[in-house]
Amino acid sequence: MASKVKKIIFISAWTLYAALLIIVALIFVAISKGSIGYMPPVEQLENPIDKYASQIISVDGKTLGSFGLSMDNRIRVNYEDLSPDLVNALIATEDIRFSQHSGIDVIGLFRAIVKRGILFQKSGGGGSTITQQLAKQLYSPNADNFIERIFQKPIEWVIAVQLERFYTKEEIINLYLNKFDFLYNAVGIQSASRVYFGKTPQSLKIEEAATLVGMCKNPSLYNPVRHNERTRGRRNVVFEQMYKADYLSRATCDSLKALPLTVHFTRMDHKDGLAPYYREYLRMALTAKKPVRSKYASWQAQKFKEDSLAWETNPLYGWCNKNKKSDGDYYNIYTDGLKIYSTIDSRMQQYAEEAVREHIGGDLQPLFTKEKKGRTYAPFSKDLRLGQVDTILMRAMHQTDRYRALKKEGLKEEAIREEFKKPVDMRVFSWKGPIDTIMSPWDSIRYHKSFLRTAFMSMDTRTGHVKAYVGGIDYNYFQYDMVNGGRRQIGSTIKPYLYSLAMIEGISPCERMLHVKQSLRDENGKLWEPQNSSPKNVGEMVTIQWGLQNSSNWVTAYLINKLSPYTFVRLLHSFGLNNQMDPVVAIALGTPDVSVGEMVTGYSTFANNGIRVDPLYVTRIEDSYGNTIASFSTQMNEVLTEDASYKMLHMLKGVVDQGTGTRIRFRYGIKAEMGGKTGTTQNNSDGWFMAFTPSLVAGCWVGGEDRSIHFDRLTEGQGASMALPVYGLFMQKVYADKTLGYSEEETFIIPPQYADPCEESSPENHEGTTTGAMGIDRMFE
Repeated sequence: MASKVKKIIFISAWTLYAALLIIVALIFVAISKGSIGYMPPVEQLENPIDKYASQIISVDGKTLGSFGLSMDNRIRVNYEDLSPDLVNALIATEDIRFSQHSGIDVIGLFRAIVKRGILFQKSGGGGSTITQQLAKQLYSPNADNFIERIFQKPIEWVIAVQLERFYTKEEIINLYLNKFDFLYNAVGIQSASRVYFGKTPQSLKIEEAATLVGMCKNPSLYNPVRHNERTRGRRNVVFEQMYKADYLSRATCDSLKALPLTVHFTRMDHKDGLAPYYREYLRMALTAKKPVRSKYASWQAQKFKEDSLAWETNPLYGWCNKNKKSDGDYYNIYTDGLKIYSTIDSRMQQYAEEAVREHIGGDLQPLFTKEKKGRTYAPFSKDLRLGQVDTILMRAMHQTDRYRALKKEGLKEEAIREEFKKPVDMRVFSWKGPIDTIMSPWDSIRYHKSFLRTAFMSMDTRTGHVKAYVGGIDYNYFQYDMVNGGRRQIGSTIKPYLYSLAMIEGISPCERMLHVKQSLRDENGKLWEPQNSSPKNVGEMVTIQWGLQNSSNWVTAYLINKLSPYTFVRLLHSFGLNNQMDPVVAIALGTPDVSVGEMVTGYSTFANNGIRVDPLYVTRIEDSYGNTIASFSTQMNEVLTEDASYKMLHMLKGVVDQGTGTRIRFRYGIKAEMGGKTGTTQNNSDGWFMAFTPSLVAGCWVGGEDRSIHFDRLTEGQGASMALPVYGLFMQKVYADKTLGYSEEETFIIPPQYADPCEESSPENHEGTTTGAMGIDRMFE
């Protein structure tokens, strides 16, 4: 009887065991078929990570930044580009039998069940393999409670087994490290290496690799920025695991554990880092859509015209919406993991940003602040009345996000003004770093307007490769790009274009004129008599060349009187100045609004034998697999005849050697052969300096956000004082860096007959201003 009972119990136990096995097997089959829980389709398993940020690579191989979704800023990296220490640390810490299992580590799982599930030992270790963790990262949503997490586990086991079928061990490690979120918008090991250590995954030291692997347990808990000592302890645990796995000797392990944890933290934010204005310009250009007139405001007719032309003629403009992938979808810079190879040189970009900071922040802004200190109209011109200042501030208030939000809430204008007058906590700009303060939004508008703005761009004269691009003083606070987005009056920097027309029409640089006030009448019979800022050589005979060297408005007026304003406007368009311009005599003194980018391409003509070179911002684009999918080449246009170009080159060299640009020589000690031109507009609202060497052409503008914000005195407000120093500092740094390959010994190749057409010259330190050019009624649409 007893044996019969034992037999029944034995059979029942095995039956129950078999039933349990069958049930478990059926559950796993149901999971694999998607009947229970979520099982990703084969297509997703074959391509689990399909969203990678696109990178911008400088010409010297540095990553300038990336374009990614706000919560998925992942940059693709291949297994071959991972440090061996990184891989060894990960395996030793997270999955010591990684090479032996097929997704599920039975030994580790059993140990975890016994120690943590039965014995309740928190230090019993986890049973999840790297593959299971990858499955969790890819497909498991955050569980709300422990029970929900328990039910997720079997699904992850099945997915892990499936992943092991589709991928090699190396690919699984690579996927895991590409997917993991290391905080601070550093998704993936490439971003994490750069954010925490300023390196690539391949160049990580062993202690840096161990720190990042340690973060994989809990990046918030083991955050090296906020919890250095705690994270160091976790890093040392990784070293111990590497010792146990025979990746390290005891002595090496102990010496590494003694090292401090040092990070070089750089937050991943598109507003930070080098060339933020350039990166934003590139993003807007690549993602531009085909212009539709109905989407432009009535006053944006010129913008629509320019965008339409760019869509048809510029391959970079709207590239994402002109080109499709093999699956028929258009390219997406936020998810396709493209590599965009820029023409920017990170070293030259750094020098340009340093030059802006040193001159604008270190010298010019303190002078401007001192001049306006204690003035009720500050930072505006003394010519403005209090009511005009309030009008400008009110217009600025209407353009803020705060105003639009309050308006959307239904507040009336008076209530909004009251809200703007209430002090609130805010962070404001300063050249010494952001300042946390209490200030009313109304006062903050005026405060930020008190900072002078600038734009600078440098370009290769032959290839058009843009080497440096600074669109403003700080992208975090002043996001309007003044290189390509904004236009300002160009003052006397327009004169070389007029002199070029004179050379084309056969006027000689040696031609003489009586240097006296010129009286002209426009087509309406209105008298125009421009003034000069300097009384130099009044009543004497001077050459045309002398007039350009010293930026004489009287010589300029003499020339426009002999030439056609209509022909001049056509030539200006040939130089690359795209804005609509009225063909009036006053245009000769620089009344048109032009961007820095347009001016730089225009001046490339003088350095390139009369051939204008368009700016080139990108050389090629690669897909995430390294295949070149787009290439971009230089576009050139002939503007000047050979004869005219050499005469202009000679005269513009004279501006730097003997005219208004001589500060480059005596103040900055630059001996390189170069041409250039200063420019100042009425009331010192805009200061310009354009210059070129045989290899580089550059332009700089400095001014206030509004034209009514400017120096009251010409001494500080002229282009030679405001803009020229930025160029001087930049070129000092460029020539000092021998790795760039630029030399002060480089010279222009000029045929002997154009070497020195005129002997007479005379130095002058102040350029002409557009005093007499403003206020002219526009006669033509």
